[in-house]
Amino acid sequence: MDETIRVGLEDLNGLSTRILTKSGFSDAHAGTISEMLSTCQIDDCHSHGLFRLLMCCQTMKAGKIDGRVLPVVAPSDSAIVRVDARGGMSLLAVAAAMPQLIEKTRKHGIAAMAVNRCFHFSALWPEVEQLSAAGLAGMAMVPSHSWVAPAGGKRGTLGTNPLAFSWPRQNQTPFTFDFATSGSARGEIELYLRAGKPLPEGVAVDAKGNPTTDPQAALDGAMLTFGGYKGSALSIMIELMAGPLIDDLTSLESMEFAEGAGGAPYHGEIILAFDPEHFSGGRVADNDTRAERLFADILDQGARLPSQRRFEARARNISRGYVEIPAGLYADLLGLLN
Repeated sequence: MDETIRVGLEDLNGLSTRILTKSGFSDAHAGTISEMLSTCQIDDCHSHGLFRLLMCCQTMKAGKIDGRVLPVVAPSDSAIVRVDARGGMSLLAVAAAMPQLIEKTRKHGIAAMAVNRCFHFSALWPEVEQLSAAGLAGMAMVPSHSWVAPAGGKRGTLGTNPLAFSWPRQNQTPFTFDFATSGSARGEIELYLRAGKPLPEGVAVDAKGNPTTDPQAALDGAMLTFGGYKGSALSIMIELMAGPLIDDLTSLESMEFAEGAGGAPYHGEIILAFDPEHFSGGRVADNDTRAERLFADILDQGARLPSQRRFEARARNISRGYVEIPAGLYADLLGLLN
């Protein structure tokens, strides 16, 4: 078993914030990024936890991101909230516009947030769970870099293109899923590489388009979508919804913008929110009961709901007061402070 280091929950934000501010991020950016990383780490979402500090620092070193710029939320009388990240990380922009998105959703029944000109590296479930915590259903989508081959293709055209959804439940953790439309998240392949382990079959092809289980060959080649043509079609939809629809970049254009510098992809994000009070015609309680019957029947068969293990990990880590991360990663993180 790989050696691990225990990090106290009270130390998670502090460690992340010190690393980010030393790298060049302002207190405001470092705070929102650290909160998201800590949230993911506490849920044992290792590919989007403290490991992502390496990408944050790499993005800063690439020289294109502004670590201090403040986002601008545009005035709007419609159900659409537009926020310009102005070349900064997405998280501060989302935080600035989220109250307005919630307000507009409650007014109109449905609303959308378009985040433009942002660097993005983070999980989407913390964002949609902000909506479900407010009693709203939420959905979020982003492109990335063109690391993923379409079904039947041999080179990267699509992004990992995650899709996240969260449904509010009374006095229970929400029904949430957040997954890449690629067969594996990019960060997971990087973790396989760090661990010296082979990938599962069917995840990627090498630079010549041949199937591979070698993480480095996968990173040099292209990832594959899940479910063949079905995952590929979903991925293309996300390219359109989070790219041309909101006047922002596709994954191909994001890769071109990077000019090989590495770091987080640069593009946009779309978040959709739905108010059950409007859609249910005043019968929210009755329809919540129907939703719970659906969940109960799933669990009664021995199946589990998405994010169930993540919520269990959260409860476990909060109870014991610490998380465990690989010793090698911890050493690399401390190295960022030197």
